[in-house]
Amino acid sequence: MTALWLALGTLIATAAGGLLALTLRERLHWVLGFAAGVLLGVVAFDLLPESVEQSRRVGGDGQAALVAVVVGFVLFHALKRFALARHAHAAGSALQRQRALGTVSSLALVGHSLMDGVGIGVAFQVSPAVGLTVAVAVIAHDFCDGLNTVSLMLLHRHSAPSALRMLALDAIAPVLGAASTLAFSVPPALLAPYLGLFAGFLLSIGAMDILPQALSRAGPAAARNLIGLAGLGAASMVALTRWAA
Repeated sequence: MTALWLALGTLIATAAGGLLALTLRERLHWVLGFAAGVLLGVVAFDLLPESVEQSRRVGGDGQAALVAVVVGFVLFHALKRFALARHAHAAGSALQRQRALGTVSSLALVGHSLMDGVGIGVAFQVSPAVGLTVAVAVIAHDFCDGLNTVSLMLLHRHSAPSALRMLALDAIAPVLGAASTLAFSVPPALLAPYLGLFAGFLLSIGAMDILPQALSRAGPAAARNLIGLAGLGAASMVALTRWAA
């Protein structure tokens, strides 16, 4: 039950991040720059190292985790193309394509949040100390998850109410994930491919969607500052990862 109580903390953190993004929507390109850096930082300093480490714990050499990153990157790109093609000939096709892409991207973050909750529950299956460490780290970076989710919805021309609905889904996902671990245990061999797959998803979202859109909105004059803000977002994940360790 402790895992569930701590998972409620992720709900609050996610909601706070999303509401901040809504408040700053008039300066969305700055929010997007920071969010892109956070996503790239999550991949480089959290998901990717942990996926390789998990692979080694079960006797692998880490290659399976790296292959999963590539698969995740390509698969998410394919999903984006499918979402765009599906609405290519619909009425209001440009708006439909934008919204479909925003929905697919945001649902990937919801899936990540769901597995964050699973991670908390699984960590408590190892020991209360490990569970507490993981929960604190997840709560801290779920603030950025909420920020990213709302930013993606607004970026792709969804209304504020639609962004809030997606935020609510993202906020409740870790609680559902943690609750699910009361009924099962995750085989260690599956953790590395899962982490690698989602690292690929988030890499695609950050590097090929959010950051280019932010640069396009900011214009050449603000590009240097925007890249610096993205670097700050990535650095925040470095600090968080070291602090949680």
